[in-house]
Amino acid sequence: MKRNSREHLRIKPGVLWFTGLSGSGKSTIAEEIVADLEKQGVDIEYFDGDRVRNMFPNTGFTRQERDEHIRRIGFLASMLEKHGVFVVASFVSPYEEARRFVRDLCGNFIEVYVSTPVQECERRDVKGLYARARAGEIHNFTGVNDPYEPPPAPELTIDTTDISVESACDIVMNYLEKTAVR
Repeated sequence: MKRNSREHLRIKPGVLWFTGLSGSGKSTIAEEIVADLEKQGVDIEYFDGDRVRNMFPNTGFTRQERDEHIRRIGFLASMLEKHGVFVVASFVSPYEEARRFVRDLCGNFIEVYVSTPVQECERRDVKGLYARARAGEIHNFTGVNDPYEPPPAPELTIDTTDISVESACDIVMNYLEKTAVR
């Protein structure tokens, strides 16, 4: 089904949480989903890792700092959800415990694991972050010198190595139509 031809969707409030390595495609997919849902008239808020860190530049990258950061974002997302807003969040969120904490806060939590392999993420890296991490210039970089703990049971898993952004968005939108429409 073409995304442009969808009828008005009535999505129940929830939190659509994209997780995966830097460069996996999670923000690109999330931005398209947000635009699509906005066109459908869904009351929506979007949180993206880079945008939030730009607002709070002193947020660190140790495990404890990352966990606290994800918990704060998760709390905000859960509060918006409770007030009828559908939230899309795109964060590396590398640790299972922090993501589970957010899941437990939310009534309708939909985890999308963008499982693109590190080699593909590195190939796409326009900012040169992977190269800098491999050279020792960046510490605690997920996928290089800090672990990523894949979700054990995400609602969706998407590897963007061989599919288009549009195809990835169709997977997400089809899932939402089956599970989140009221």
